[in-house]
Order: sequence, then structure tokens, then C-alpha cells
Amino acid sequence: MMPAIRSFDLEARTVLRTVLIVLTVIITVYLVYLLRKPISWLVIAAFIAVAMSGPVALLSRHMPRGLAIASVYLTLIAIPIVLAGLLVPPLVGQAEDLAQDVPGYVQDVEDFVNDNETLSNLNDDYDIVTKLEEEAEKLPSKIGDAANILSDIGVGLVNSIFAGVTILILSIFMVASGGRWVNRIVEMQDDTHRERLRRTFDSIAGAIASYVGAALFQAVLAGVFAFIMLTILGAPFAGALALIVFFGDLIPLVGATIAAFLVAIVMLFVNFPVGVIIWIVYAIAFQQIEDYVIRPQIQRRAVNVEPMVILIAVLFGATLFGVIGALLAIPAAASLQIVIKEFLDYRAAFRIPPSASPPPPAAAAPNPDPA
Repeated sequence: MMPAIRSFDLEARTVLRTVLIVLTVIITVYLVYLLRKPISWLVIAAFIAVAMSGPVALLSRHMPRGLAIASVYLTLIAIPIVLAGLLVPPLVGQAEDLAQDVPGYVQDVEDFVNDNETLSNLNDDYDIVTKLEEEAEKLPSKIGDAANILSDIGVGLVNSIFAGVTILILSIFMVASGGRWVNRIVEMQDDTHRERLRRTFDSIAGAIASYVGAALFQAVLAGVFAFIMLTILGAPFAGALALIVFFGDLIPLVGATIAAFLVAIVMLFVNFPVGVIIWIVYAIAFQQIEDYVIRPQIQRRAVNVEPMVILIAVLFGATLFGVIGALLAIPAAASLQIVIKEFLDYRAAFRIPPSASPPPPAAAAPNPDPA
């Protein structure tokens, strides 16, 4: 009777343990889902901290570390502000000029249509010019409506600024004291794990730093070539537009396309239609070369990850987490690869080799027959 009771107690404990594990997993997943926004902020802040640790370490050789951190992050904050100051006022002014000049453009189209017999017949059938004139008369008033649209998205902009400031503050704290946290975690381990864990952390930091350096290098290439093309096309602020291409190129998949689209909008105001067409053809050709030749090769050499894995990681990251996921996908794949490699090495180091039977003794060589 007693063995049966013990067997029942053992089964009950197993079932209870299994239920508790399942509930713990469910609660953990639910908490991660609820905290997904601050967790994503922490991940982004950690990525920025690792990326900024290189410049901070370089400046720390010539100035106090606190001043080096302040200098690096003030520069990071000043770049988009300066870029907006260079681009927004000219774009607003030229957009207003375009709205005022559109009726004149429509008149030119009307004169061209009247001089062409085929187009004139089409205009008589569909009244195209009249519709263009009506829309052109409405355009100057629609410029004022843009302010109402901007005010509607003001809440989202404020939330984005708050998120950006929070991420930067978290990143600054990580740069200032992140090394101490890593050292404490490493020192808490026993001697058999300490060296391997430190090597893993150093390898992950090196992979992220290499990724950032490679991304900056390819973004510089994109910006330089864009500056050359925009200078040839006669863009009045080619340097500022090249900076847009530079920052857009840092975002995998969609960044370069968005930057090229913004530049095309500017070219509508300064060199239409020849400049716009040439820029679109150039942007499409360069992005194809960059996405399938330049980017995979640079990233493979930087983070030691195969180009196919890089493309798959970026696609998965973009699908799951949008632009941020695409941006962090490559260093995440490299970090995961490092962790898996160290884990497999750890398992191999502690695996007991099978006992091998001793080799049979070698047969004694026959004595040569003396002559």
C-alpha cells in the first residue's frame, strides 16, 4: 500500500510542477507583452550605448569621462536639429512659391494643348484643362490647411520626443555605468564560467561596434555619391540633402527609399522634370547595387554573418518590430550567433569523451638472421 501512495504523491508533484511551469511561462509572456514598449526602449538604449561607447572611450583619453559623454550625446542631438534648420525653411518657402506659380503652369499647359490638335480634341472630350484650373485655384488655400494637419499630429510628435529623450537618458546611464554592471555579473560567476562569459560579452560588444562602423561606412558612401549627383543636377543645398540620404541609409530596407523620396520631392521644386527623372533612376539603381552587393558584403565582413542570414534577419525584424526591428536585426543575429557558439563550445568542453580501449601492443620485429 505504501509504494502505491508514494507513486501517487510523485505523480501529483510532477503534475503540479508542470502546471506551475506552464503558468509561469504564460505570466512571463503576458508581462513581456504588457511591457513591450519600455523593453523596446531598453533594447534601443543599449544599442545606442554600445555604439556611443567607442567615441566616448576615444574622447576620454583627452578629457574627463563625464565631459566626453556629454560631448558625444550633444553632438548626436544637434545633428537632426541642424539638419532640420537647414532644410525646413527653404522647403516651406519653395512650397509656397510653387503653390503661387501653379496657375501659371496650368496656363502654359492650356496653351500647349490648344496648339496641339490631338491634345485639343482630348481636352474637348474630357475638359482636362478646366479641371486643372479648378485644382490650381484651390492649391494656395490648401497650403494653410497643412498647419491644421500638423496640429493634429502634434500629440504623436510629443510622444515621440518623450520616447527619444527617455531612450537617450537610459543610454547615457548605460554608457556611464554599464561597464560596472557587466563586471559585477562576470565576477558573480565561478572560475569555470567567468572567462567564457566575459569573452561572450566582449564579442557581442565588438560585433555591435563593428556593425555600427560598417553601417556608417556604407551610409557615408551613399551620402557622398548622392552629394555628387545632386551637385551635378544643380540642387541648391546638396550637402543637406546628402545628409538626409546618409541618415536614411542607416535604416535597413526602408530608410534609403524614404530618403530618396524626400530628395525627389525637393527636386520637384528646383529641377523639374529632368532632374527628378534622373534622380529617380539614379536612386533605384544605387539602391539595387547597395542592397544586393554593397550592404551584404560589408555586413558579412563586419559581423561575420552570412549575407542570406542578414537578409532574413532584417526581414523578420522589420515584420515583427517595424523600422526599429530592421535596424537592430543584424546586431541581434550576430549576438545570437556568438551566444550559440559559446554555448556549444561550453557543452563540448564538459562532455566526457567515450573510454577508448588501449591500443594493442606492437608486434616485435624479428631478429635478423646473422650472417
